[in-house]
Amino acid sequence: MSRPNTGAKQRAEAAGRRGERLAGLILSLKGFAIIARRFKAPGGEIDLVAKRGKLLIFVEVKARASLDDALEAVGYANQRRVSDAASMFLARQPRLAHCDMRYDIIAVSGWRWRHIKGAWLDDD
Repeated sequence: MSRPNTGAKQRAEAAGRRGERLAGLILSLKGFAIIARRFKAPGGEIDLVAKRGKLLIFVEVKARASLDDALEAVGYANQRRVSDAASMFLARQPRLAHCDMRYDIIAVSGWRWRHIKGAWLDDD
């Protein structure tokens, strides 16, 4: 017996993964090295962690029907989960603690995308 909306959930998951691959490509073309994908920590996940020089970015990727919908989907609770996961990431990677850090969003809709640099500040 299948669960209701399983097909919709699978399509959304596939769209999210495509969005993450596109975001990784965009960042690579901007000179970033992707150092982690889908980093999981208790209570949070970071879609992409990338580094260029001394800059380390934690990226939330959102794929939606429109770019505005994707940007609106990153609320405070989502930001908090990414920030908490970033703290765990840095605890496991102390050699990166000297880097400048930033939280970015890459919104994806089909092949269109928007990169919001410094989308929020960590309030810790």
